[in-house]
Amino acid sequence: MVPDDLARTVVAMRPFLPANDFARSVLFYEALGFRVSPLGDKAAHVQLGEEGPRIAFLLQDFYDKHFAENLMMHLLVRDLDGWWSHIESLSLAARFGVQPPRAPKLESWGLRVGYVWDPAGVLWHIAADP
Repeated sequence: MVPDDLARTVVAMRPFLPANDFARSVLFYEALGFRVSPLGDKAAHVQLGEEGPRIAFLLQDFYDKHFAENLMMHLLVRDLDGWWSHIESLSLAARFGVQPPRAPKLESWGLRVGYVWDPAGVLWHIAADP
């Protein structure tokens, strides 16, 4: 177990998300409202908002179909209806060739969840308390 004093030294924990078409994935996340900062030719830091690096991930120009289509991200928000209005306004399926987002519904585990797939097939659970 990591001692509390070491745990407090952690600045961020960011997963690496795959991209089978890196440029299209960058445009997809920018459309959603993320800020994308290049980290060389094959990676980018993708951050939501100005709250620091804690709401971020690293996008990589790497693709493994099995990995990508089995990877899920969970974004817990306070205003799911606001998020969903934003997502619907983007026409993601038409613009990026992704699966159509699925509208929020109350799931058996107690959260309202809407589903969005990125261009590589990564499934995002955008959720809120009911």
